Amino acid sequence: MSEATEVVRVEEELKAAFTKAAKAHDRSASQLLRDFMRDYIRQQEEQADYDAWLRQKVEIGRAAMRDGRVQLGEDVEAAFAQRRVESLRKADKTGL
Repeated sequence: MSEATEVVRVEEELKAAFTKAAKAHDRSASQLLRDFMRDYIRQQEEQADYDAWLRQKVEIGRAAMRDGRVQLGEDVEAAFAQRRVESLRKADKTGL
């Protein structure tokens, strides 16, 4: 694997504190920066995957609305309220 050099400008105090913290964990600043870069790339890939998944779910919902395959929230609430009533009635009959 070929290597490249990246020049990063930071305040001297930040560089010193980072180097000290890295050494305290037996790591070099370069090792930690490579780890940070890999983590950042992974996070961006995960975010892109999530964004694509969310866009797909939104489009599925929009298609359902266009096709009339939706229920109003009030209707869903009413149906589940009725189910709760029926469940409580059954529980009372069985002594639960």
